[in-house]
Amino acid sequence: MFLKFIKDFGLKKIVKKSLLNYKAATSAGKIVTVGVLIDETYFTQKEALIRELVSNGIQRSNIDTLSFKDKLKKGEVMDCCYLTRADISSAGDFTKEDVSAFINKPFDILISYYDVGKAPLELATLKSQAKFKAGFSTVDNRLNTFMIKTLAEKYKEFVTELFKYLKILNKL
Repeated sequence: MFLKFIKDFGLKKIVKKSLLNYKAATSAGKIVTVGVLIDETYFTQKEALIRELVSNGIQRSNIDTLSFKDKLKKGEVMDCCYLTRADISSAGDFTKEDVSAFINKPFDILISYYDVGKAPLELATLKSQAKFKAGFSTVDNRLNTFMIKTLAEKYKEFVTELFKYLKILNKL
């Protein structure tokens, strides 16, 4: 517990320092590839969220996800890409290959699907090479290009609002 506090404190310091010089990138292109960063500690309906994205015109093969868990339970098996605090060095670098690949992939949009700011999630959003970033308004507003004010449990509302504004911005 104490080590978790120390690591989070260090990561928050890294995020805060990095945000001083951070400028959110924007692109004029259409959205084809989507990265979804999910806090699976609280939001467990990942597949329902993906189905909602697919129903709005995004191909399933163009959607990549990275899930964050505070702690893996003994014997728990996670699918594909997941992130824990143990996968981040004290310097703020990602030590797991699939996490680094996700962060370095130039998505057309990164959906930061977490409404409570946690240092590992904020660091992943900050270091992502995505061209456009969308997330919740309850998280640091410097991280995302576009923010929606809703609750994480209301994923249908979030996706509906996101696609409504992406059409207005001529991203679809």
